[in-house]
Amino acid sequence: MSTKLYVGNISFSATEEELKELFQQAGEVESVKIIKDNYTGRSRGFCFVEMTQEEAAEKAKEMFNGYSLRNRNLIVNDARPQRQRSDRSDRDSFRRPKRRFDTY
Repeated sequence: MSTKLYVGNISFSATEEELKELFQQAGEVESVKIIKDNYTGRSRGFCFVEMTQEEAAEKAKEMFNGYSLRNRNLIVNDARPQRQRSDRSDRDSFRRPKRRFDTY
């Protein structure tokens, strides 16, 4: 069973390949996903690493939590489950209706 890890405080210039090579020292890596800003495409400074085995994930947490990569100390924890997002139409229903003759 695969285990997903949250890796925070990564350098904005770090690559997924670089992180995959680093975490492979602890065990087999299934995937690495750097989270990027939707508008700029720039890294947000954290990623998710999915390890194929739980033992490898535990070893990676021990090895790399506090590890210095590009002069930044990594934060490695178990990833929390993604929370459910509401449908966009739910949010729109709470907005103030537009009036035709609003003055500013």
